[in-house]
Amino acid sequence: MTEVQRVAATAAALELIAALQQQHGPLMFHQSGGCCDGSSPMCYPRGEFLVGGSDVKLGRIGDTDFWMSRAQFEYWQHTHLTVDVVPGRGGMFSLEGSRGVRFLIRSRLFTDDELAVLRDQPLEHG
Repeated sequence: MTEVQRVAATAAALELIAALQQQHGPLMFHQSGGCCDGSSPMCYPRGEFLVGGSDVKLGRIGDTDFWMSRAQFEYWQHTHLTVDVVPGRGGMFSLEGSRGVRFLIRSRLFTDDELAVLRDQPLEHG
């Protein structure tokens, strides 16, 4: 095992991301820390949400960066995240909100082997 991904997306989420990219151009995700919309993954046009030194990039889903605050990452660092999409209204600031669907996170704990690999993979900071 040479690389472990911290974040992935379902086929349905990737399809929605592609549709949103056609409408809005390049996108980014930021995992909400509980303010306003609970712990929803929020999708924005790239650059509309400014990341800073207190954010870490967990990876990419499709060609879209996925960010999380460093404080939230401290709680979730042992967890693999999968972005999915379900019917319903989600975050009012997230781009998918007007489509009657919302992004959500499904998670599982990393295995010990995965954690061993992740220890050697640096995180990118905003």
